[in-house]
Amino acid sequence: MSQHTFQTEVNQLLELIIHSLYSQKEIFLRELISNSSDALDKMRYITLTKDEFKSMNFDPKIHISFKDGDDPTVTISDTGIGMSKKELQDNLGTIARSGTKNFLSKLSGDAKKDSNLIGQFGVGFYSSFMVADKVEVSTKKAGNKEAWKWSSDGKTGYDLSKDIKKEAGTTITLYLNENGKEYASRWQIESLIKKYSDHIDFPINLTYDDIEYDDEGKEKSRVPKTEQINTAKAFWTKSKNDLKKRDYSDFYKSFSNDLEDPLDFIHFKAEGNLEFTILFYIPKKAPIDIFRADYQSGVKLYVNRIFITDDDKELLPTWLRFIKGIIDSSDLPLNVSREILQQNRIMNKIKSNAVKKIIEKLNSIAKNDDKYIEFYSEFGRLIKEGVYQDFEHKDSLTELLRFKSTKEGGHVSLRDYVSRMDTEQKSIYYITGHNEVSLNDSPLLEMYEEKNIEVLILDDEIDEIVITSIPKYDEKELKSVNRSGAADEISDKTDKKKIKEMEPLIKKMKKVLGDKVKDVRISKRLSDSPSCLVADENDPTAQMQEIMKSMGQPNLPDIKPILEINANNKIVKKLKTMKRGKSFDDVSILLFEQALIQEGGKLENPSEFVNRLNSVMEKSL
Repeated sequence: MSQHTFQTEVNQLLELIIHSLYSQKEIFLRELISNSSDALDKMRYITLTKDEFKSMNFDPKIHISFKDGDDPTVTISDTGIGMSKKELQDNLGTIARSGTKNFLSKLSGDAKKDSNLIGQFGVGFYSSFMVADKVEVSTKKAGNKEAWKWSSDGKTGYDLSKDIKKEAGTTITLYLNENGKEYASRWQIESLIKKYSDHIDFPINLTYDDIEYDDEGKEKSRVPKTEQINTAKAFWTKSKNDLKKRDYSDFYKSFSNDLEDPLDFIHFKAEGNLEFTILFYIPKKAPIDIFRADYQSGVKLYVNRIFITDDDKELLPTWLRFIKGIIDSSDLPLNVSREILQQNRIMNKIKSNAVKKIIEKLNSIAKNDDKYIEFYSEFGRLIKEGVYQDFEHKDSLTELLRFKSTKEGGHVSLRDYVSRMDTEQKSIYYITGHNEVSLNDSPLLEMYEEKNIEVLILDDEIDEIVITSIPKYDEKELKSVNRSGAADEISDKTDKKKIKEMEPLIKKMKKVLGDKVKDVRISKRLSDSPSCLVADENDPTAQMQEIMKSMGQPNLPDIKPILEINANNKIVKKLKTMKRGKSFDDVSILLFEQALIQEGGKLENPSEFVNRLNSVMEKSL
């Protein structure tokens, strides 16, 4: 026997699971049955597709028994694929593939919110410790000679030792604590199976003592009895007419590890030349690790109700990784591989139809503003991914985009924007940056506000990439107000005489600023502010440069902004009368630095900025 100590974070996590999820303790049985079902799915698959296992006598079932009295237990056994020693350590010795520390950082102390995180981090097994002081797992991997036993009290660590087990599969024994002893009951177990696991596509048998009593109510006889509790019919094969919304929600919770109802679902059966069934769910909340490179989507592929894979990026486009559910087809081969999926004509058709149905559902949800914003606040970034990744569905996804705006509260679509445009307005305008508040107060918007022109506020870091992939919408060009040429088509003509008068000032400021800027120009867009920074028409904006660096392009050429100054501003007018000297230089640089701060940029030397500001303030007093 070897002893293994849990990481400190794991100890913390187990305590939090036990206490945060106390009100949801009954889910332990759902989680364990779901794990057994997955193991049976995998076992059925290898007995059908791998030669070395085809001769194996596979009798798929889940068996539950219990012992009441002073030392109550509940035992769940399956004839599934089992686990090797390494898999035991990987699956039960380490919690949360996304990182235990990250998990802990997200826990809030709110039982409802925290319970929803359990499934997101794949730690459902550990819900056992809400009802048990000790858990033992005896398992043997199909094809292996050795069996192993894992045991833990959920506090200090776990023991791992060799075990004796003839057949492949897993047996889990829960030694119930005071809070869990109520589950050593036929009626409790039967109720939970019917509530959470009735759909499981394998028989769930319960063994209990059938007790006969005499006329005086005394026990007359006690005979062990085993009976199947669930219907064991694949949920998605049932007729939609026979199912209620509650049925769909219960099924979703049974396989998703989500304790909340889904936002919506799609149940569709295609018949004819191509036959397949899809049952997809849109969760209410996005998993915390959904933007990790190793994130595994929640879609399972079946062939004639036989599980094939749940770890394949070919089932749906990556931007749809928030979808959970099932694809089942009778037209695919059982031995379908990743390579076959990539090239398979049938799978491509299924995939295309599935994406179409999802987009139709999202369009339907979008008719309800409140419901769609609930969805978009969680999964909007994935819709944006789809716009620049999925050329086939780009136009449809563009209709699903939502933006903040200078004119309307909440979120608006491009269609909403166009419907409000003045007939003389030729382009759709947007501004990009890091912070909604600072963008709304940006000097770049002054002219647009004066002319009552709506500007879209793009404050998500990937918005810059997304919006540049949409050059036009409804024949109208999308223009960034962060760029020098955006104001040309709506600005008044600049007085040539005034430009001539400002040339000496521009010349002196260029010398002072040097390589801090690409150019200094008279602004067409400013009405109140003294200065602003814009990108040259063909240069990437400051935000785009940051994105490019974060994507592994650190050695980008040093692209400088253009400083625009307001010829009508009092500070600029005063500066125009000053001779070149320290005061002139300080104010010129401050005009650049304040514009940089307003844009959300970083000062090269904050100390010099403070000293410069103090010097100017001192002289003004």
